[in-house]
Amino acid sequence: MTTLPTYTTLQLALRNGQDKEEIWIAYQGVIYDVTQSRLWRSGKHYEHWAGQDLTPELEDAPHTEAVFERFAVVGHLKTRK
Repeated sequence: MTTLPTYTTLQLALRNGQDKEEIWIAYQGVIYDVTQSRLWRSGKHYEHWAGQDLTPELEDAPHTEAVFERFAVVGHLKTRK
């Protein structure tokens, strides 16, 4: 079993579709690579921006968390203590 790396919010923020080629988002502590999704091409999906934790924003989303199953998990988001 492979252990996934942990990334800080600053490291996640660099994967916003502008600063680096990767486009990542976090949800419930898990970081997903959405680079290949046509819906995230510009680093934005409707009113949501890549490179951040979208957990609070997705409470009102029209879809369930099952939408993340199609994306690769690249790591975990480091929680502040």
